[in-house]
Amino acid sequence: MLEALQAYRERGYTPFNPPGHRQGRGADPRVLEILGEAVFAADVISVNGLDDRLNRQGVIEEAQQLMAEAVGAEQAFFSTCGSSLSVKSAMLSVAGPHEKLIVPRHVHKSVISGLILSGVSPVWLSPHWDAERHLSHPPGVDEVRELFEAEPEAKGMLLVTPNDYGTCGDIAAIAEVCHEFGKPLIVDEAWGAHLPFHGDLPPWGMDANADVVVTSVHKSGAAVEQSSVFHMQGDLVDPNVLKAREDLLATTSPTSLVYATLDGWRRHMVQHGEGLLTAALALAHSTRAAINDLPGLRVMGEAEFLGEKLAKSLDPLKMVIDLTGLGISGYQAADWLREHQRVTVGLSDHRRVVAQFTHADDHRTAGILLDALGALVKAADEMQTPPPVDLPSPEDLQLETAMLPRDAFFAEVEQVGADQAIGRICAEMVTPYPPGAPAILPGEVITEEVVDYVRSGLNAGMQLPDPADSELKTFRVVARKP
Repeated sequence: MLEALQAYRERGYTPFNPPGHRQGRGADPRVLEILGEAVFAADVISVNGLDDRLNRQGVIEEAQQLMAEAVGAEQAFFSTCGSSLSVKSAMLSVAGPHEKLIVPRHVHKSVISGLILSGVSPVWLSPHWDAERHLSHPPGVDEVRELFEAEPEAKGMLLVTPNDYGTCGDIAAIAEVCHEFGKPLIVDEAWGAHLPFHGDLPPWGMDANADVVVTSVHKSGAAVEQSSVFHMQGDLVDPNVLKAREDLLATTSPTSLVYATLDGWRRHMVQHGEGLLTAALALAHSTRAAINDLPGLRVMGEAEFLGEKLAKSLDPLKMVIDLTGLGISGYQAADWLREHQRVTVGLSDHRRVVAQFTHADDHRTAGILLDALGALVKAADEMQTPPPVDLPSPEDLQLETAMLPRDAFFAEVEQVGADQAIGRICAEMVTPYPPGAPAILPGEVITEEVVDYVRSGLNAGMQLPDPADSELKTFRVVARKP
């Protein structure tokens, strides 16, 4: 892709097709001052731009094949709409309207959107819950086997691993069970694009015999936002079906910025990935120890995350920092770090923040994080006691499904007060974000416990972008028939 972009520039083409900015000549100088001319110069249409009118040079196809070879897949497809679209496409390639798919209940909202769009009937699989720490981990192999035995018509399974906290499921064992039943395993490995390139990281989905693996290279790799890749192997998912389903959802105007950075990242990892990740792992190890030396802070690790009913493995590049000893919430910490230290973190919850390391980090950035956390420790005494969050038990989070997500979402609805919503069928997603796993789904029966949870969470600083009423004074529910 990069070679094609360089050739396009060297040959001096004069385009009379999109994009209309003409490699930046038509961009507002005020925009160029901030973004730079290079961004626009690299934004070239694929058809009759980077390649010819009939794509006879096979530029994209060659780049995708190189990606597949790099990570040990049989085929790879680039997506310029992020893994939110990729995971929907993967689901649609396995199950269609009214067909069943095994889905863990802690999936990302993009999976729920896929269920709503497709009409696929989810067979909910409970994750491994850590009730003490209020965390969920990928489900185990025994639960998967039980569901396939109970639901033999299920077309396949979706697994999310790693999750936002970096905990991973046993992909190989779950894939073996799926294949015993002749069913494919889709892995939403959005947080795992780096995993194929170092042996000290958790197992990579293709190596663990998954059939389709979706990664977000912008998360833990070095491509721009929205960069995603499908990886495929085996014969349980038809690549032509996957491509056709992806075409239903994807843009017809993919950006070369995503393509080129995906391709460049792949080359970088093949040539230098092991060394870069070795350095990143060493840096993460030393930084973890230094954070643990700060009073009131603890980086959670294998002792808290791994076990028979917890996770199988852990990505050591995820710093899950427990703030309980400081008496503040993750929401407070994330806001304070951004405002006072100009440091941003990924996930924040009622008691933790997550700082993710990549191969791009070095001793300078690690030092900035440590200094910022040290300042946070000193400032915590002056912070207000955070409002309590009414954390439900794992059982209380498993709501009754009364309608398919699609049917509830598109049903006739009404907006009712929070108290009146209890016992009604929800018609919207109510999603703490991040991590983006909905607390209430369309089609589920709303309970008092989960209403108390999300409303108290909102009051404590939780972000809930999905509900129609951002203050959660009311909920969107399926209308009762007269």
